[in-house]
Amino acid sequence: MEQFNIDTRMIFAILNGKVSLAINRKLTKNFRLKGIDITPEQWTILLFLWDKDGVTQQELCNATFKDKPSMTRLIDAMERQHLVVRISDKSDRRINLVYLTKDGRALEETARPIANQTLMEALRGVKLEEVKLGQELLRKIFYNIKE
Repeated sequence: MEQFNIDTRMIFAILNGKVSLAINRKLTKNFRLKGIDITPEQWTILLFLWDKDGVTQQELCNATFKDKPSMTRLIDAMERQHLVVRISDKSDRRINLVYLTKDGRALEETARPIANQTLMEALRGVKLEEVKLGQELLRKIFYNIKE
């Protein structure tokens, strides 16, 4: 690692979530300022469902890198907020499909611009090439150590 002459404390802080935590805090703050009561974790689920509604909880786990118990808690909370509903799969009643409610679908119109604004704030002064390079770097690191 020393051959790269990098600050190992900083790289571990970044890889252990320092940037993610900062973005999540800012996203939460920006949502709250506009009266939107969702978490960044719920945001990632909504983002997936706006693209592909009516999926299994396992698909949501895979898409958001959450474990099953965490996903169950998130979906439970989102059902209480009337953002999603679980419906048994007609072909296999052991499987629940997660669908957006009317409120969940409507939230896209207000939440998406706030999330986009937050991302633009985070990327201020960063060139597109740098974003692409960083994305590729993180993808490589992830696949090097994923189990």
